[in-house]
Amino acid sequence: MSRPVLPRRGFMAAGLGLVFVLAACGSGTETTAATGGPSAATSPSAGPWTFTDDRGKKIDVPSRPARVVAQVGAAAALWDFGVRPIAVFGPHRLKDGTKDPQVGAVDITKVESLGNVWDEFNVEKYISLQPDLLVSGMYAKDALWYVPEKSAATIEQVAPTLGVSQMDMSVPKIIERYGQVAAALGADLDAPEVAEAKARFDAASAAIVTPENKGLKIMVMAGGPEAMWVANPEAHADVRYFKELGLDVVVPEKVDEGGYWQTLSWENADTYRADVILVDARSQSMRPEEMKKKPTFAGLPAVKAGQVYQWQAEERYSYQGYADVLERLNADLAKAKKL
Repeated sequence: MSRPVLPRRGFMAAGLGLVFVLAACGSGTETTAATGGPSAATSPSAGPWTFTDDRGKKIDVPSRPARVVAQVGAAAALWDFGVRPIAVFGPHRLKDGTKDPQVGAVDITKVESLGNVWDEFNVEKYISLQPDLLVSGMYAKDALWYVPEKSAATIEQVAPTLGVSQMDMSVPKIIERYGQVAAALGADLDAPEVAEAKARFDAASAAIVTPENKGLKIMVMAGGPEAMWVANPEAHADVRYFKELGLDVVVPEKVDEGGYWQTLSWENADTYRADVILVDARSQSMRPEEMKKKPTFAGLPAVKAGQVYQWQAEERYSYQGYADVLERLNADLAKAKKL
């Protein structure tokens, strides 16, 4: 399907091929609502509720929102903090009917679906749900992720919207911001499951920092039929965090206009030396097995050594989500050696 060119972190499917959109895809809070356990996140509180989102937009409503609709990435993060959205939009169900990894721990049998692909948002169904609030991440200034531009004005009129910036910062800051949103919606940030997940996240972050791991050159990338894309750590919160932890991540020299990637033809796949290659695991990216049909990719030292692993490019911004990411990454790097 054809998609408009929108600023974003990733890429979009177009027809039978892939078109990578390579343009660039905190605010204070105040709330008078009482905080409670996870169950409180789906029940209204007495008194007014206010929150200033990352667009600088102040939401001021009579009571704490109870009927929350969220883009799948935001829904997955809020779910892990104890908030239970009533509906989601964005990739949450794969073609075989199973859950898309992007939706995290959200029980998709217990939430309504407003759309599963780009530019799909059932406005009529959204209105019928009588939502109190819509929450979405943002990969471009003031643009709510997966909210279609053609429907944005109508959606804004139905219920207040809340945007969480996912740009120009690393993973811990974004997780913290989703925690603030969740707490404002009634979640208990001291709940045992949240505390346990944070402890796992902290332990996994510390475990990455070994002399062996720091000695590996790592390239993070995605691939399409005609080109490959090397991720710019500054623009990808997770890759930025890998670098902050001390990993030696390739920084592309000629970043595309959007700032997220450098585009290389497959003939130039050997532009950057790498001991380890992390490949985008999203369905829009070419699989490593397909990439190996490109002679220049197949000839890379990391590919020949079998040191090509998955990169979960749109993991949910929660301690649970990134504890999993870091633990898997550490296990992969433990298998790798300097070439």
